[in-house]
Amino acid sequence: MKILFWGTPAYAVPSLESLVAAGHHLVGVVSQPDRRRGRGKELVASPVKARALELGVPVFTPERIRRDGECQDQLAALGADLSVVVAFGQILPQAVLDQPPLGCWNGHGSLLPRWRGAGPIQWSLLEGDPKTGVGIMAMEAGLDTGPVLLERSLAIGLLENAAQLGERLSLLTAELLVEALPLIAAAGPGPEAERLARLGVRPQGGEGLTTARLLTKADLQIDWNQSALQLHRRVVGLYPNAQTSWAGKRLKLLATEPLVQRLADQLSPEAAELLRHDPAIQAACAAATKGAGDGRPGPEPGTVLAVAKELGLVVASAGCPLLLRSAQLEGKGVVSGQALLQQLGAQPGDRLGDRLGPNPGS
Repeated sequence: MKILFWGTPAYAVPSLESLVAAGHHLVGVVSQPDRRRGRGKELVASPVKARALELGVPVFTPERIRRDGECQDQLAALGADLSVVVAFGQILPQAVLDQPPLGCWNGHGSLLPRWRGAGPIQWSLLEGDPKTGVGIMAMEAGLDTGPVLLERSLAIGLLENAAQLGERLSLLTAELLVEALPLIAAAGPGPEAERLARLGVRPQGGEGLTTARLLTKADLQIDWNQSALQLHRRVVGLYPNAQTSWAGKRLKLLATEPLVQRLADQLSPEAAELLRHDPAIQAACAAATKGAGDGRPGPEPGTVLAVAKELGLVVASAGCPLLLRSAQLEGKGVVSGQALLQQLGAQPGDRLGDRLGPNPGS
């Protein structure tokens, strides 16, 4: 089939490559315009554009496809049988949706109608969803409202971050698209309602509908007054951009583990060992919730409770402690375990999220 592919980030590249490997003819690729990045603010092509050029496929980069009639006409002239959209980054107008005779199809990284919108991977982690997946959806003018042709789910690991989950979902998207295209071709062209009826698509209902809103800079700031599990979900969901402060500098939190007994079997072996057998860590865990039993307040959230040699910092939250395993201090590289302890020089009683960081009395 002749396919017009729409996509921008690295997430979409496996789908682009899989369509080519499956023998389909890409008549063109539409991607977001080059953006200025890095310290030099040089123009950089999107991952999809860069790969498409390597494959020798013509690339179109409209700033706003809704307003670019000339680009719409150029795309129509390509004569694509259908359009495939994977994380393009713009809503397509009805005039574009109506162009290909076999329709426009979207590979979306969630189990619709949960997490319609631009950040389904991040929000599935932020909200602690036990599973997510991919849906191949017939596109409509609304935001991810179309009926679903194929869908497949996968479990989300407790320690899995947005980049890791995104990589798994991107591969699953590519796999399902290759599976879906022969079905779409077999159904043939014709009025949209008839085509979709032949395919037996599943209309989306309103039950379970959620929208993955765009994240803001304020969302990136860690609030230590949350529980260890809530904090951990923010670290993995916002990866690699969850932030707190240390000694007046920004500190990005890159890997954490919630030291919660009921989650012990989902923790790394090292963290589970700390939680179950290390007397110092057990004491720190008990101290974090001590106030609930004797009326005295526990350690202030964000306080370093213990230094776990070779692993990282045990930090107080609103409940059980959080193990901080990897981070990046402003102006420094990413460090983990013992290197993290050495770089921060933290001691029990110091505080994260505090302007001063280390306790002046320590």
